[in-house]
Amino acid sequence: MQKRHFLKLASTAAATALWPASRAFAQTFPDRPVRVVVPFAAGNTLDAALRQVAEEFKKSTGQSMIVDNKPGGSGFIAAQAVMNAAPDGYTLLMPNTSMLTINPHTFSRLPYDPERSFRQVTGFVGASMVMAVHSSVPANNLKEFVAWAKTQPKVAYASFTAGNSSHFAGVILNQRAGIDMLHVPFNGTPPAVQNLISGEVNAAFLPLLAVKPHLDSGRVKVIAITSPTRSPLVPAVATFKEQGFPSLEIFIWSSIAAPAGTPDAVIQKLNVEINKAMLTPEVREKWRAMDFNALAMSPEQIKSFIAADYTRWAEAVKISGFKATE
Repeated sequence: MQKRHFLKLASTAAATALWPASRAFAQTFPDRPVRVVVPFAAGNTLDAALRQVAEEFKKSTGQSMIVDNKPGGSGFIAAQAVMNAAPDGYTLLMPNTSMLTINPHTFSRLPYDPERSFRQVTGFVGASMVMAVHSSVPANNLKEFVAWAKTQPKVAYASFTAGNSSHFAGVILNQRAGIDMLHVPFNGTPPAVQNLISGEVNAAFLPLLAVKPHLDSGRVKVIAITSPTRSPLVPAVATFKEQGFPSLEIFIWSSIAAPAGTPDAVIQKLNVEINKAMLTPEVREKWRAMDFNALAMSPEQIKSFIAADYTRWAEAVKISGFKATE
């Protein structure tokens, strides 16, 4: 992926011709609170980021943005709640990497169509993952890690769940580096971190913020980061691309989507308002501290971005042989 995919500013392309009734509706939109359905439990960092955007959205539009957490079911619960909602722009979804670009390859069937059930409004956030290793691993970079792994009878890596980007990052590294790490999935990031710092696993692919406190304390080492460029939070850590693994340039991302059938003018209004909120200095400053990048894109750009990510994960899933339990 190219860096430009992550850092595009909001597009204000001219709206297409609409029926007068749709146009009149869009001119008054929004005139009541907008609900955003989030496929995660309350209290996670994406949830916090959305609430920060909601504050700016209200300043600009005068309307609240209500965060509605519907976790579970690999995102199915949240997806169905939105695809069955009225296509009027007042119910939105915050889908992520897994829901739109990994689930289609790991499930034999889905209760939603990743492309046809929704209309993309804009990107939301992109965050890097890091490859962290336990402090006992005698490696400070990928070259040293690969050389060490080839001498060991068993090397295990943790992911924050099976069938997700942190799982398949390890699959890609195994394939590209010619190693055979054992995948150990956990139910969420906290237990994966705990098993890494305790030494139960040798390595893990996790969000930077999840491991940074333990990096600072010396309990883990971070040997590579998946972002296109180095993170200001860990400037000494080289990217995977710098270390010869460009296929591991990965962002964990989320977007904002509306039900299929939502009018063009409403999509454009949401696009402008949400992008404007994400790009305010206040939000950008808070997100920098969270290692978040604003994916402020036009609807066409986020659609193309998702299509490219879909292709990438198809290969990783095929290599792994993984199939989700339905």
